[in-house]
Amino acid sequence: MTGTAGLVGYLLLVGLVVPALLRRASWPQRAPGSAVLVWLGLMLSFVTALGLVAHHLVEPERHLHTGLLGFLHACGLVHVGGLGLSAASAAVLPPAAVLGWPLGWYGAVLLRARRARLEHLAGLELVARPAGAEAVAAVAVGRVRAVVVEHGVPAVYCLPGRRRRIVLTRGALDVLSPEQLQAVLAHEHAHLTGRHHLVRAAVEAFARAFPGLPLGAAARVETAALLEMAADDRAVRRHSARALAGALGAVAAGLAPGVGLAAAGSPVVARVRRLLLPARGPHRLVRVAVAAAGAAAPLVPFLFACGPTGA
Repeated sequence: MTGTAGLVGYLLLVGLVVPALLRRASWPQRAPGSAVLVWLGLMLSFVTALGLVAHHLVEPERHLHTGLLGFLHACGLVHVGGLGLSAASAAVLPPAAVLGWPLGWYGAVLLRARRARLEHLAGLELVARPAGAEAVAAVAVGRVRAVVVEHGVPAVYCLPGRRRRIVLTRGALDVLSPEQLQAVLAHEHAHLTGRHHLVRAAVEAFARAFPGLPLGAAARVETAALLEMAADDRAVRRHSARALAGALGAVAAGLAPGVGLAAAGSPVVARVRRLLLPARGPHRLVRVAVAAAGAAAPLVPFLFACGPTGA
């Protein structure tokens, strides 16, 4: 099998087969942080493989076996053998375009989200007021401002970015006990400190760059839920799982605007069940191994591109 054929097979495996298998697996809910890294690794691996396919199609006969330079050339990282400027440009442009396509979408998604957040923050300045002492104390360590909006529907969400905020409605303050309030604020603080909005933006950019690809569609749904679970896990390090579960049920009716991350922003029933009936998580070494596998996934396509039978 040639390197190009191997890469195409790998693209089909990662883009079509693996997402279905990963969605049916049960371990991601027990190690959501590691599972998010796996999803990100798969997406990066897909883009890397696609870029290498573009390189191989442009230079199908230039697979050298001359030590380190030959290895790098076969991987599309350097060009040797007397290529002129125009030929080198022709060889570099297709894979560069493949790699730049999702990066361009990432920048566009981030820019659009930032504009929407600034508009939402401008509106909050008109209608919101600083939260009371209980809410302020819960988030003061992270220097995050908590504000209250006079609205009857219980809702809690955060706005990431340089002017980050945690927003609560009057309805949430009326229904949440002090312990539940502390737990749900810790959940939102975990979103902010973990910079989960950047992960959501990366997944959204990939899904838009490759519409209709099962990997993108599955990653969009799964990572949203996994990030909420990761924030839940961070919150229950200091607060009762029962308190957080009760808070999630209380604010389930309140949805965040598209620019924010809400405590009730993913299937709440599954998360409440996970909090009240926790399953034993994987061993720490297993979690580290899974995270390392996700981080190394973008390098796998090079095994096909740089093998002795590569095209």
